[in-house]
Amino acid sequence: MTVLQRPQESPALRALIDDRYGELAARCRALGVPLHDDAGVAERIRCTLLASDFAFDVWFRQPHLLAPQGLERLRSAGDASARIDSLKLSEDEAACFTELRQFRHAEALRLVFRDINGLDELPETLSATSVLYEMLLGAALGWSERALAVRYGHSRSHEGELQRMVVMGFGKLGGSELNFSSDIDLVLAYPHGGQSDGARSLDNSEYFVRLARQLVRLLNEPTVDGICARVDLRLRPFGNAGRLALPFSAMEQYYQSEGRDWERYAWIKARPVAGDRNGGKELQDLLRPFIYRKYLDYTAFAGLREMKSLIDAEVARKDLADNLKLGPGGIREIEFVVQLMQMIRGGREPSLRVRGLLPALTACEARGHISAARARALREAYVFLRRVENRVQMLRDAQTHDIPEDALSRERIALGLGHASWEELEEQLATHRAHVSEEFAEVLMPEGGRTASAPVEGVALWQRACLETLDAAAMEASGFTPGGEVAETLQKLSQAASVRAMSQRSREQLERLMPQLLTVARDSAAPVPCLLRLCRLVQAVARRSSYLTLLEEQPAARLRLARLFAESAFLAERVISQPLLLDDVLDPRIDQLPLKRADISAEIARVLATLDEREAEAELERINEFKASVAFRLGLAFTDGRADAVATARRLAVLAESIVIAVTALAERELAAQHGRLPGEGLGFAVLGYGSVGGEELGFASDLDLVFVYDTKRSHAMSDGTRPLEGSRWYQRLAQRVMNWLTVLTRAGRLYEVDTRLRPDGSKGLLVSSLESFTGYQKSRAWTWEHQALLRARPIAGDSALHAELAAVRRDVLAVPRDRASVLREVSSMRQRWRAERDRSDDVQFDIKQGLGGLLDIEFALQGLVLAHASEHPSLLNATANAALIEACRNVGLLDGRQAGLFAEAHAVLLHRALACTLDLRSRIAARDAELDRLSAQVQDVTTELGFTF
Repeated sequence: MTVLQRPQESPALRALIDDRYGELAARCRALGVPLHDDAGVAERIRCTLLASDFAFDVWFRQPHLLAPQGLERLRSAGDASARIDSLKLSEDEAACFTELRQFRHAEALRLVFRDINGLDELPETLSATSVLYEMLLGAALGWSERALAVRYGHSRSHEGELQRMVVMGFGKLGGSELNFSSDIDLVLAYPHGGQSDGARSLDNSEYFVRLARQLVRLLNEPTVDGICARVDLRLRPFGNAGRLALPFSAMEQYYQSEGRDWERYAWIKARPVAGDRNGGKELQDLLRPFIYRKYLDYTAFAGLREMKSLIDAEVARKDLADNLKLGPGGIREIEFVVQLMQMIRGGREPSLRVRGLLPALTACEARGHISAARARALREAYVFLRRVENRVQMLRDAQTHDIPEDALSRERIALGLGHASWEELEEQLATHRAHVSEEFAEVLMPEGGRTASAPVEGVALWQRACLETLDAAAMEASGFTPGGEVAETLQKLSQAASVRAMSQRSREQLERLMPQLLTVARDSAAPVPCLLRLCRLVQAVARRSSYLTLLEEQPAARLRLARLFAESAFLAERVISQPLLLDDVLDPRIDQLPLKRADISAEIARVLATLDEREAEAELERINEFKASVAFRLGLAFTDGRADAVATARRLAVLAESIVIAVTALAERELAAQHGRLPGEGLGFAVLGYGSVGGEELGFASDLDLVFVYDTKRSHAMSDGTRPLEGSRWYQRLAQRVMNWLTVLTRAGRLYEVDTRLRPDGSKGLLVSSLESFTGYQKSRAWTWEHQALLRARPIAGDSALHAELAAVRRDVLAVPRDRASVLREVSSMRQRWRAERDRSDDVQFDIKQGLGGLLDIEFALQGLVLAHASEHPSLLNATANAALIEACRNVGLLDGRQAGLFAEAHAVLLHRALACTLDLRSRIAARDAELDRLSAQVQDVTTELGFTF
């Protein structure tokens, strides 16, 4: 047995330990209990006596726990569930009281012994404490049910089904992190109304109230052996004024109509701990919409701040500044920081719906909502505070969070925790509390947030707008020039129907927010456009208090929003049409974004798993929201210079590919439900991405060029559903469904516009082609420009086996030997035709895509080179992206180093300019400047050197 080392005790403490150890030894001798006080055993007992008067009291009352068998129980790693079967409760109530309490004291002593002697870490101690009270609840409830059944029978529903009480544990019991001497917060319920089946029948409402009273008596009533558990039922509906137990229907009605923010906060940790546990899970499912909102819920800020204000008032009134739980920098502030994230985001992110503080903190860190450094500081502070709190309670089994004032008790706590002195512990405690206070203030009370004073000038402008006396001169004097349109817009906003219909609370919120928005708009790069867009956003979210709260509470979000609305009309329009994107403005990082195909697919699956019901419409809406969020963050990263144009275009293409994969799977599932599946391995269906998506160069507003192909061998097979379809028709329906779901307008917007004209025979051809007909067309009837298009094509969704066959067809078609001169002539002719039809360049403007020396000149030149030389250099066919094709052509000598460098530079800059135009809601036409003229001249020089006449 390892002896735990501890610092040296003071003489007074050593005398106390010696005296008590001597008393226990004498007690054992008097009762004939063998105490083998070898050095290891004696040292562990003395360590326990140093830290806990409670342990001394239990050993004195139950000295058999000092015998070898008793000490073995104390050393046991198994929690109370391993020994609960040994607790045989007598039918006599008085004996039952005694047995419950003695079991609790013995098991609590085991917790103290293992904790103080370093046999358990804090999470094990808290978990084992929670298990102990679950076992006691289960035993006491079982005894109470049996006692009540003797008199009134068993409870049944109106349909005759047996009913049992549901015991929901809240707080630290619910989180499996119970303090040593904590009370246990419970809410009691039962599934349905009805009555008991005994000779003296009781209505279920009365039956379960009586059962509740008996349960509480067994646990909470003091006897000569003390109490078993402190039971608190005040978290139930209507608190002390409410019935002790309610049916599920009444619970649901209460929380829908009366539920408050603090009750949502409480239910985050709730779980069934005794009785009908399956019923408890049913109740949780019933109340989930109340606990976790469908959308990001920033109103949680106000609710938690209100709770914190009440706590602070209690702290001040009762002088609890040093309270480990409620004082500044205490445990409750850590809980608020973490549970705020759960309340805001838990409705959309099930991974955050965990009960314990440490698991919830880990989940928030994993999702990027709390940084690693902040999470580490909070975790270390929480563990330190909980250890001190537990030792304070273990000292005398007192339900307290206050550090004792006497020096001897403080010495015992400090030494028991391995500190050389109380002063050393106190210094570390102060450091942790300071860190927690800082983190708490940053989250719930950020500088410039709701508590900041309103800017005087902004207040005056908004008041004049509300009084309809605002004019252009006032706006121009405040920095908004020209001021006429913004003055009119502000006045219209103040009188808008959506604003006039606001609740009093929301209106007050708007009064505080508008001056702040006026200020950040004035300070932006484009005050007038910024403010006009902000006014449209406010009108769009006027009835969504959560978004107003976000902007009011988070000054960083306001600043980012103003910058965005000033600099990017495209992203601003996205936010106005989809306010859910405000969350991405608040947290614009891309390091948490899934950027690889597998990661995006996994994230889409996770997002869809949050839905309570897997219906196509809801899934499409959620996919839309996900796509919008990722694309929006990519736009922010590009605008901020954190991602270049080539990487951004590639990531947008990968996102689109993943969306098509998800929609294809969804369409196949729905079609199979109606018509069954076709025989054979795999889906037998593939989606080819052409153009920008195939070439991994997608823009923010690009449509998708798609072609659908199916396995020829299944053309005439019949599906196995109750309404079977022939294979060709089944695949036609699948392609139509994919098309429809990609383009349909949902509440969250439209995924993509889709163009299928690159399929065999274009608009005249069938929407979906068999592999045989697709191959025949490409080999015998396709034009050179269609082979150019095929160069950028790649399978992006569907059956992997069919993907491989299509890749082989593409390689066979494109690797056919061609006459270089003919290829260059045909490609040049097509490019000249396109320029004549589509180039919008003139003397002062340059069409970035279609202009002479623009993006399409680079693309056509690369395609011409590959078509002319793929038979000699098959590796050219491995790439579809322009940036990769430049490098591939350089590697095989079709471009020299200078030509490849000029192409690469021009491609990157022109692509950047094109994306920037989209983000500013401009067509891809830019005013001519020195850089554009230089780049276009470089491209013209290289294409001419290569033999093209564009």
